Amino acid sequence: MARYVFITGGVVSSLGKGLASAALGALLQARGFSVRLRKLDPYLNVDPGTMSPFEHGEVFVTDDGAETDLDLGHYERFTGVHARKTDSVSSGRIYSNVLEKERRGDYLGKTIQVIPHVTNEIKDFLHIGEDEVDFMLCEIGGTVGDIEGLPFFEAIRQFIHERPRGECLLMHLTLLPYLAASGELKTKPTQHSVKELQSIGLAPDVLLLRSEHPIPDKEREKIALFCNVRKSAVIAAPDLKTIYDAPLAYHREGLDQAILDAFGISPAPRPNLARWEDVMDRLVNAEGEVRVAIVGKYTQLEDAYKSIAEALTHGGMANRTRVRAEWIDAEIFEREDPAPYLEGFHAILVPGGFGERGTEGKIKAAEFARTRGVPYLGICLGMQMAVIESARDLAGIPDAGSEEFDHEFGKKRFTPVVYHLKEWIQGNHVVARKVSDDKGGTMRLGAYTATLTPGSRVAQIYGATTIEERHRHRYEVDTKYRDKLEKCGLIFSGMSPDGRLPEIVEIPDHPWFIGVQFHPELKSKPFAPHPLFADFIRAAVEVSRLV
Repeated sequence: MARYVFITGGVVSSLGKGLASAALGALLQARGFSVRLRKLDPYLNVDPGTMSPFEHGEVFVTDDGAETDLDLGHYERFTGVHARKTDSVSSGRIYSNVLEKERRGDYLGKTIQVIPHVTNEIKDFLHIGEDEVDFMLCEIGGTVGDIEGLPFFEAIRQFIHERPRGECLLMHLTLLPYLAASGELKTKPTQHSVKELQSIGLAPDVLLLRSEHPIPDKEREKIALFCNVRKSAVIAAPDLKTIYDAPLAYHREGLDQAILDAFGISPAPRPNLARWEDVMDRLVNAEGEVRVAIVGKYTQLEDAYKSIAEALTHGGMANRTRVRAEWIDAEIFEREDPAPYLEGFHAILVPGGFGERGTEGKIKAAEFARTRGVPYLGICLGMQMAVIESARDLAGIPDAGSEEFDHEFGKKRFTPVVYHLKEWIQGNHVVARKVSDDKGGTMRLGAYTATLTPGSRVAQIYGATTIEERHRHRYEVDTKYRDKLEKCGLIFSGMSPDGRLPEIVEIPDHPWFIGVQFHPELKSKPFAPHPLFADFIRAAVEVSRLV
């Protein structure tokens, strides 16, 4: 039976609950415990799949096809535990489930209410898989006091009350602001946040305090006294130069020990932190630097490409090289020559996206990389733009484009080298889709197998001819143009097992030019960099040595 740690936040949002949860998971693993992490989000969307990246950052996709909050990416990167559909739930999903049951008559004519029906649905979600791990870490999105989060907090209160004593605890993350005018750390916001928790029947066992300054004993004692927690459970969460220092930093502050003490686990197993010491050594003691241009359409919010940014860092770790990723708005290249912007970079990455805006700029970035011999990695839409560029400039299809843009515009303007996928194989059954289908959850989502051409660059990079990667898209490159493109040098080196869907293209006589239909960044970890990103940065390092 798992022990439960509920992670809540107060005072302000964006304090780093997801990172704190992930780091705690990594520390418990380092002590020999098995963990699973979950996210409970109060928003009413069923999932973040239909949200703009500007609204919510990237959508993280699991192997089993769930579109989830980006915090699940932190969980996977820090623990290596693959997330599932059952590790992410929103108010929208909870209410949708309750209303479906009501329509079926499952509640036997009762009046449906938040208590007990909605809270019971949340508790049922919390129970899933509780016999599989030693610790279940559950992060609640938002901030205590938010009206949207009240059903979750009430469900947690009930859940803790119903479990045997000592099986659940609550870790609360707050802000300890510093007032320069008076030269003081102010504890009052934390006190008020804890009081808000207590007013709904919850009390923190561990307090994690974000602060730009060290926390003196006097302030720790004051917080412990007024918030009714042990002084040893008042943990500092200092600002860090890199998120990957979090496990070591929180261990130095005593977070994992405080959690184990609160559960009465004594003597606690000694931690083995060698993995994280190696990660930090590779980051801190980098032997060089490369510049990578990320040419995208959501560049105003870096969280829109969070996993890509982290995967590039991991690729740098694999090569003991610091990666300086710089974000460039693809729309600029629709008005201006990309050369002045891209000439100083050692590699170019074009990420995924939806809609026509910025695509002509991405095509120009692919052309620059192809013609100048700059390492290029195109991901999802980035692969499709590379294919369209080759079709236009090499294969004699000047109006090559995507059905996606014609659908958006309302009339046919392009030869559809990229088309809307209407049918594909998932497991042992056929999935069918129409353009008019609902947008949410209707893409080709989750892990799919690809077969690589023996001897191809990607087969050498992976060290295998069969791989499994995560997808999130509804448009595909049309294989009827394969012969034309391959005669021009763009090789289809990875295909779906049935040979119908292109998964990878590459240019063999280019220093490094690869496009992938899937999202390799979602499986990269600091202690296990994705092979594509590791080799992409290796190629960038070689370019940097020639400059």
